[in-house]
Amino acid sequence: MAGVGVEEELAGKDNLILVLNSGSSSLKFGVYRRGATDEEPLLTGTAEGIGRKNGQLHIRSSDGNMLVTRERIHESQRFAFAALAEAIKEHIPAVPVAVGHRIVHGGPRLRTHQLITPQVLDQLRSATHFAPLHIPQALALIASAQSIFPSAAHYACFDDAFHRTIPELASHLPLPQRYFDKGIRRYGFHGLSYESLVHHFGEQLPERAIFAHLGNGASLCALRSRVSIDTTMGLTPTGGIPMGTRSGDLDPGVFVYLLRHEKFSADELEDLFNHKCGLLAFSSGESDVKALEERARSNDSQAALALNVFAVSVRKVIGAYIALLGGLDLLVFTGGIGEHSDRIRSAATNGLEFLGLTAEKIQVVPTQEELQIARRCRTMITQL
Repeated sequence: MAGVGVEEELAGKDNLILVLNSGSSSLKFGVYRRGATDEEPLLTGTAEGIGRKNGQLHIRSSDGNMLVTRERIHESQRFAFAALAEAIKEHIPAVPVAVGHRIVHGGPRLRTHQLITPQVLDQLRSATHFAPLHIPQALALIASAQSIFPSAAHYACFDDAFHRTIPELASHLPLPQRYFDKGIRRYGFHGLSYESLVHHFGEQLPERAIFAHLGNGASLCALRSRVSIDTTMGLTPTGGIPMGTRSGDLDPGVFVYLLRHEKFSADELEDLFNHKCGLLAFSSGESDVKALEERARSNDSQAALALNVFAVSVRKVIGAYIALLGGLDLLVFTGGIGEHSDRIRSAATNGLEFLGLTAEKIQVVPTQEELQIARRCRTMITQL
């Protein structure tokens, strides 16, 4: 019955935008229409556990009613998207006029949100070596979406675009100039999350701000006058602070040791640093902060170590960014951990009062990546 209500609500509507926010094992999505003041979600949902036996698809209407629940159905992201598209067509009589794709990394030549053309796809393929874990997956999802929604305009929304404002002193890695010229530089990520926070605060965003997007992937960003001037992630989303399963920044000697003495291949290094490090390594097998907090309450020293290393890493960056900004007017926590873990937020800000970080300067704001992609797509549609 809930589906009937949605169809009645959508009768005669057009200019719908489908947003696809893909992760390594998940696909978040939303269908949006233009409201009086902002994009309004009609359907939202998540496909989780892609590639695993516990795959699930959940789709909700705008009033929160569950429209679709499917269990153990996803063999790949392509199959997950096919199931999603079938559900959308069942509950929405109008075809989306645009599809917005979150793309983590576009390499050095794709730094702005834009219409996906054959030329853009060629540039994205040529940049695969900058993000071999992400770009092939993005290309496959784009191909599936273009096949299922051929009449829609497809847009690439790049997660590093927000950080193209950082100055060369922040983007230039300490390597010979020839590598910078080839695109080896600090790009930064979580840009769509940070864009959504800038939109949330609008003109009320103060001069000096720090945003902390803390989730399984985690980064921080320093903003002056509403633009990024520094961020923790670097060439790839593996860099920066330790994360759920990612190492963050490492002494280059670690790479040399693993190559020389452990005989690691490049693929093995990539797998290690992305999937077997961070909180997972500290705790000997657990990357979920909620589970780690439960273990820590039972005096599990490894869980406590993982949580403390993570929180202190965040605290060190906050302190450094306050120094960079010459003071602080606002600190915002977002992302799954940033929004829901009191323990991490408290430990990450403990002892920074001497730098002027007081409670009234700290806020928790949910990230709205899908909504921000819809906003960006709507703007690009009107510019065609």
